[in-house]
Amino acid sequence: MADEDRKDFNAMLQDSKDMPKYQTITDQKSIEKYGGSRMYFAPPMDYDRVMRQVPCGKVVTVGEIREYFARKSGADFTEPITAGIFVSIAAWASHQRKEDKTPYWRTLKANGELNPKYPGGVEAQKEKLEAEGHTVVRKGRTNIRYYVKDYGKVLYILS
Repeated sequence: MADEDRKDFNAMLQDSKDMPKYQTITDQKSIEKYGGSRMYFAPPMDYDRVMRQVPCGKVVTVGEIREYFARKSGADFTEPITAGIFVSIAAWASHQRKEDKTPYWRTLKANGELNPKYPGGVEAQKEKLEAEGHTVVRKGRTNIRYYVKDYGKVLYILS
């Protein structure tokens, strides 16, 4: 996100944008990709609430959070674009608060990848995860990415 210093992410977190809501999609490729036509939109605060549940030593992926919302709402899937945006908003909102922090660094991208859009980028997330006992590995030669090693073994199950 651009201009993070000038945005009030806590206000953005509180803005539900008329969510939760559902939408029926009709594009056949999307229906096949996501496994159905009933799409759910969760408000930003719901992402923050779920991210707060992940205990020290555990991690969750944005995909797992999306699947959890789809199950809870009775939808086929949760909209992926707003999911990524709202996870970042929750991270930056926590970063802007002096107290009542959300452990956003425990929320990973697909396949256990660290999120470069979090406050301080992957280096700050890596430091926080390693402090909690996780091993972070670097992959790639030119397009370098970082992943929590064996993240599936420490995945927090949302129920």
